[in-house]
Amino acid sequence: MIRHFVFFSAQPDQLDVVYEGLKILEKIPHADLVEVRLNEKLDQLSNEIDVVVYAEFSSDEALNSFKAHPLYQESIERVRPNRELRFVADTRP
Repeated sequence: MIRHFVFFSAQPDQLDVVYEGLKILEKIPHADLVEVRLNEKLDQLSNEIDVVVYAEFSSDEALNSFKAHPLYQESIERVRPNRELRFVADTRP
């Protein structure tokens, strides 16, 4: 299993565009779970991240199939010009 975390910050006044562009990812098959959520920004020291994508994949192949899906490219095209930061972390239990 792969746990896939992606953290985004939006350009000023582009949070809705980034969030809606990332929500597209929830429609892609191949993942066991995909959640796109706004950061609640409850931490007193670090609030740079606006949106978090969390996904679980049964294998590397499932993750690669997810990334090869046309909706993944559509999400990139909507989000990339409107985001600032993007950080990714992949872990295995």
